[in-house]
Amino acid sequence: MPPTTSRRRTTGGLAVAVALALAPALPALPAAADDGARTPVADATVVGPLPRDLGGDRSSPDLARTYPFFATYQDLAGAGYVEEEFLVSGLADAYAGPRTPATAAGTLLAEDVPYTTRIVVRRPADPADFSGTALVEWQNVTAGYDPDALWNFDDVTRSGDAWVGVSAQQVGVDHLRGWSPTRYGSLDTTGGGAFPLDQLSFDVYAQAAKALVAPTGVDPMGGLDVETLLSIGASQSTRYQSTWYDAILPRVEPVFDGYAIVVGTAPSRAGDEPVFQVQSETDVTAAAAALRRPDDAVFRRWEVAGGAHSGWSGQEYRAPLSVRDLGGVTEYSCQLPPFSRVPVEHVTAAAYAHLVRWVEDGVAPPSAPYLQFDASGQKVRDARGLAQGGIRLSQVQVPTALNSGDNGGASFCRLFGTHQPYTDAELRALYRNQGQYLSRVVAADRDNVRAGYLEPEDAAENRQAALELGARLRGR
Repeated sequence: MPPTTSRRRTTGGLAVAVALALAPALPALPAAADDGARTPVADATVVGPLPRDLGGDRSSPDLARTYPFFATYQDLAGAGYVEEEFLVSGLADAYAGPRTPATAAGTLLAEDVPYTTRIVVRRPADPADFSGTALVEWQNVTAGYDPDALWNFDDVTRSGDAWVGVSAQQVGVDHLRGWSPTRYGSLDTTGGGAFPLDQLSFDVYAQAAKALVAPTGVDPMGGLDVETLLSIGASQSTRYQSTWYDAILPRVEPVFDGYAIVVGTAPSRAGDEPVFQVQSETDVTAAAAALRRPDDAVFRRWEVAGGAHSGWSGQEYRAPLSVRDLGGVTEYSCQLPPFSRVPVEHVTAAAYAHLVRWVEDGVAPPSAPYLQFDASGQKVRDARGLAQGGIRLSQVQVPTALNSGDNGGASFCRLFGTHQPYTDAELRALYRNQGQYLSRVVAADRDNVRAGYLEPEDAAENRQAALELGARLRGR
């Protein structure tokens, strides 16, 4: 059972106090159906951790000289964290999903199909530092590999959470097998080819998550007591999360306590477990806006003005990993300069904190205004092209560039948004001096912290960035 008080590290008393003041406490969330009437999620066997030698050769026939694909270069040890990789094996049920449209979503196709996949765990080394919350990411495979799309070093380590990446889909598994046959040659999530359209992915993901709280074999959490499991996913992964929630979860064991749906499709069913959807500006088209699911007792939707589906911070983090593990960084020729610098991950971090309190304490998150559209279905923009409405971080409310969720061109350009810095002359026309600019940034961030849309640590990061950029206004 969840604790009556959240163990998640407090990342700023103001944010918690304001959230509690703005959002009334709910009665206890509806009880799940009797587990006896639901199909249990089977136990999986965990082995590992696998060796880790970042100075080794991934193609070496010696397992001990290989390392995890996209192993982070960030200073986990300095933050009191470890990164470990495990193999997870079991017998999974097969369900129809987004890639099997001829069959109704969630239809049970087969039972007890063998599989082996891998998980990556980043967790506190000291149990005393653990919040009790594990963020379990369904790895996104749109690019053909597992990119750790929602890994956020700052938020995870300061909150004391654990992050777990699950390779649930065969596209990612196939890439791993080719990348290092020694390390990953045993992986298979198709049942030997019988289910090539990710029909096993739902149960594979659920079994991997269950192994974090009820391990068979090795404990992938190193003895940490996991009290709250959150399912998190971005973009393509959310289609699978939503299929699970809408069509499969009503008749199987509820492994997850809550769901974070990031830049993607939210469930339509009002279930027992709360769902938090965070959308970038890219994702909120007129057609999507017309189908918005309203906030209710178990659902929240936030929209971030100026944010991109795949923005600058994620690209910056993954660039060194792409050089190391993929042989280089892809260059894009987009219609506009790519990669919005509006930090959607700051809003997602706040959403996770709210979701934990919602699950553990019954405290509903605040609602947020939607992005605005005019009568013709176009986004309402100001004279500088900035979208109106939505959550307005200081990067939009106190702009130094045009940040938008829109772009075009080949490949993934439409997902990147744009970042077009203002000239020095434009900045000086907007702000008298550095002090005025900085004070406006601080005020905008203070408002967002009070509203519950931003964590205080991220506001402090914004202030530091504003100090550096504001130097261009100094002396005027």
